[in-house]
Amino acid sequence: AINKSGITTIYTSRRFIKKLTQKGIELDSLFEQASPIYLEDIHDSMGKTEQILTLLATYILPTHLLLTIYGKQSNIHQAATILFSSGTEGEPKGVVLSHQNIMGNIKQVSDVLDTHDNDVMVASLPLFHAFGLTVTGLLPLIEGVPAICHPDPTDVVTIAKSISQYQATIFCGTSTFLRLFTKNRRVHPLMLDSLRIVVAGAERLNPEIRDSFSLKFGKSIYEGYGTTETTPVATVNIPDRISTDDWSIQIGNKTGTVGLPLPGSSVRIVDPATMQNLAVDEDGLILIGGTQVMQGYLDNPDKTSEVIVEIDDQRWYKTGDKGHIDKDGFLVIIDRYSRFAKIGGEMISLGAIEESINAILPDDIEILATTLPDDKKGEKVVLLYAGDIDDAELKACITNSGLNALMMPSLLIEVDAIPKLGSGKNDFNKAKELISNNIKVT
Repeated sequence: AINKSGITTIYTSRRFIKKLTQKGIELDSLFEQASPIYLEDIHDSMGKTEQILTLLATYILPTHLLLTIYGKQSNIHQAATILFSSGTEGEPKGVVLSHQNIMGNIKQVSDVLDTHDNDVMVASLPLFHAFGLTVTGLLPLIEGVPAICHPDPTDVVTIAKSISQYQATIFCGTSTFLRLFTKNRRVHPLMLDSLRIVVAGAERLNPEIRDSFSLKFGKSIYEGYGTTETTPVATVNIPDRISTDDWSIQIGNKTGTVGLPLPGSSVRIVDPATMQNLAVDEDGLILIGGTQVMQGYLDNPDKTSEVIVEIDDQRWYKTGDKGHIDKDGFLVIIDRYSRFAKIGGEMISLGAIEESINAILPDDIEILATTLPDDKKGEKVVLLYAGDIDDAELKACITNSGLNALMMPSLLIEVDAIPKLGSGKNDFNKAKELISNNIKVT
């Protein structure tokens, strides 16, 4: 990322660098490419009087004067950040997002969340991920929403205590991280009592996690959808509303969908070969249009042209996801096009295999489906699994899952843990590596 972005300066802290070094992380090569500026040194270079005056100015002066004194004029179309995609299926790409992309998505999300004066947001998602940067990082600063910051989304006990202590009202997380709240016995339901909305994004929400969370905490999880290339949020479910004028119900949430497009966003389903629009309930390639669509991939116009298409004078991002829009306008995700296996001439969704098996697996067992080449059928399904389960029980669960013969895993591979990216998503590249590394095959 440093090389590709041409970064020459890194702002950091000596205390933070010391912690990384103690964990065995080698940083010499990093600082050969970019010079560090330490926050402690900046602090020490300021006199006591300057520190006090600066602090007072932030409390006393109105925002427009602070911008005049400390701000710098920027073009809204200038690059504001470069986020590298998670690399779940290939080499990470630098996604260039403009000030307009970020500010537009912040306003869109703030609108659908219907932020209140007394809202407090949990900010525990990593800032290197678009969901964490835009929604739980920058949105609270722009909208003036107090935020409870915690650097580790897996430290669910501390986060739960903070939610209770500071009466948080908005909590955004991933399915993987929310699962930890349902499993940890030290997280009491009353700790999350103040939350008025819980949103899951960044990966598909496991139905078992949704149901377990609701059962334990009495809170619905509202699933959203987006990509790094869309800053990231494109669609989201929200609580239903009732009008006291005519007592009509506005449906904002449909289980099994990822919601409606945000204000100012558009979703289109097309045939991936012809780019022609498809009918309601017909599966095809999901396109996203709107103010939040990225400028492009860093120094990679060829890749950019592969995923950005102009239709009806609007730029659309080709997500690579397969899905459809139902009769009420809600978006339904089927799977990644890249997560389909071609077995015996049939296209098989690996996500559907995982979902069917997960439905009857014990809660503490994790699985990931991937593929290997097969001389007879083209490809075969390989299932990675982690957790305390014996071969006979796992095979019985698969047999009773209702999968047809083509979808049945051919190989079962036991691993210590399902490989994850820092964002909490499954790492499909690492899964492929695990298969090729002589891991015990059941």
